[in-house]
Amino acid sequence: MPKTIFRIAGIWGFLILTPILFLRDRIAVATPPAITHPEYFYGFLAVALLSQALFLLIATDPVRYRPVMAIAILQKFSYAVVIYWLTATHQSPSNLTIFATIDLLLGMLFVVAYLKTPRQAPTL
Repeated sequence: MPKTIFRIAGIWGFLILTPILFLRDRIAVATPPAITHPEYFYGFLAVALLSQALFLLIATDPVRYRPVMAIAILQKFSYAVVIYWLTATHQSPSNLTIFATIDLLLGMLFVVAYLKTPRQAPTL
């Protein structure tokens, strides 16, 4: 189960985030003002995409990478908290809460995966 959860999360993240790399101008039109600091825009996407790679790495050997799952959990919850707060204070469009909710749900699944993953591989 942990392998599946982290694999799905990584694939989902790549599918959702990669197209955003090519949508900077459309995003600026849809949610003005224009993006004036592309380093923040692309920097966020770079770090977010690296997180997806981390999720896929965890999926290869959950027992070995169990300690890293805690970081993955924090990554998912932190995005959700930030988006909910920004939306509640009218600093972010409400449609982003859909993605924050998906991240929150994935974060909860990460917690379940963490709890179900043994601390070390069974010895023979």
